[in-house]
Amino acid sequence: MIELFQAEIKRIWIEFIRYPVDTISGILANTFVFYGLFLSAKYIGGPNLQVGERLDAIVIGYVLWTLVVFTLEGIAFGLQVEAQTGTLEQVFLSPFGTLRVLMIRGIANLTLNVVLICGVLIFTMLLTKRYLHFPVSIILPLVTVLLGAYGLSLMMAALTLLYKRIQQLLGLVQFALFFLLTFPSEIWNRSLQNLRVILPMTVGSDVLRDLVARNQSLDLSSFLLALMNGMGYFIVGVLVFRWAERQAKRQAILNGY
Repeated sequence: MIELFQAEIKRIWIEFIRYPVDTISGILANTFVFYGLFLSAKYIGGPNLQVGERLDAIVIGYVLWTLVVFTLEGIAFGLQVEAQTGTLEQVFLSPFGTLRVLMIRGIANLTLNVVLICGVLIFTMLLTKRYLHFPVSIILPLVTVLLGAYGLSLMMAALTLLYKRIQQLLGLVQFALFFLLTFPSEIWNRSLQNLRVILPMTVGSDVLRDLVARNQSLDLSSFLLALMNGMGYFIVGVLVFRWAERQAKRQAILNGY
């Protein structure tokens, strides 16, 4: 396992130093998209607009959404690239097992993505002049969000195995997650409030906002709900991917594109 993790870290680092413009452009694009939304909100609200902790909550949600998008693209889009380049079968022939390779790859991607997300967060705080403080307890709800993100990634990876090209679907999922993660649930209508517990990563993102933007202590009951939500999506993601893997092998479409 350690050998596999080291190999994935080396692969990701080689791709990063060979294509640095793409990575840096992604950081800048995510930062300036948020800044554009921020300026638009200030213009609409006028000079007397008071944002306070609401802006802090939106900053947390946006940065969290960026991390989830990187996670989705790391696994699901990564498999699509493997199919395009003709190396998908090599992943399935690995002695470590396909699912284990994908999860270790996801963790390796997360290691680099945390650095990139910190860059997005620093730029965002500098542009908005809102400086956040992060207690150690944010690790707990962050784990629940990542569990949900990896579960969704495995579901998207399952569709990639069967249908090869799912860019538009990934885009739709990313826009849906943008709403779920950046808009606090207290502004949702009642029907969505009732669905909050079963929607992906919503409870975990709310707990994160409470800790960072509102300086509240960790709510144990909300954390347990977020943990069950994240574990549920992760388990479903594993089951769906296993099913899609069997289907792809049965139909002999692993080597096709």
